[in-house]
Amino acid sequence: MTGELRAGLRAELTKLRTTPAPAWLLAAIVALTVGAGAAATAVGGSPGTDTPRLALTGVQLGQAAAVMFGISVISGEYATGLIRTTFTAMPRRASVLAAKAGLVAGLGLAAGALAVLGSLLAATLAPPGGGAPALSLADGATLRAAIGSALYLTLMAVFGLGVGAAVQDAATAAGVALGVPYLLTIVMTVVNDQDLGRLLYRISPMSAGLTVQMTTDLSASPIGPWAGLGVLAAWAAAALAGGGLLVLVRDA
Repeated sequence: MTGELRAGLRAELTKLRTTPAPAWLLAAIVALTVGAGAAATAVGGSPGTDTPRLALTGVQLGQAAAVMFGISVISGEYATGLIRTTFTAMPRRASVLAAKAGLVAGLGLAAGALAVLGSLLAATLAPPGGGAPALSLADGATLRAAIGSALYLTLMAVFGLGVGAAVQDAATAAGVALGVPYLLTIVMTVVNDQDLGRLLYRISPMSAGLTVQMTTDLSASPIGPWAGLGVLAAWAAAALAGGGLLVLVRDA
């Protein structure tokens, strides 16, 4: 890690400590994920239930907080004009964005790991009824679902940062970063063409990314677990690259 990047990370951590919104959003990732997962587990199950996926249902709600966390790391500076001070202190804008990406990824992963661990522990302490299979934390597929879900939340946060860098305005960025994944998922469920539906599933950051949670009936999925998470990683990388390019070429 270069000295400039280390300085950038220290500066971003200082900003984070003095700005309440990102910290609250990190807490919301954990609270929403665990709360929704526990509620989904308590509602019920059946002999054919994919128990790890049920326990991790809250990730679908926690991802909204993850996206907003990524957006907040940069949009707040544009809203207050502080971004000009940041670029004056660190003229290399690519380094600024790299520092922000490192911060978002690191803290997003920490919050995601806590959220996933809390969800699985809740499902272990209060297992679903209806004859659903018991959750085994030692099972390889469950471990993959857990690790993948934490990475999913991390990538959603990085995706939010990229969109926030490109759009600047927090409300607009939230509409884009949350609207695109949900819209593709909705369109996928209403199209009549089966082949088109499977294609939309494979390219949707949300549907493809959440495949990493599946531990049963994998053969029926249009895409594999890690390949699906790779689709989300590609979306996050594209958003970050596009946002970074716009940061480089336009005035603050």
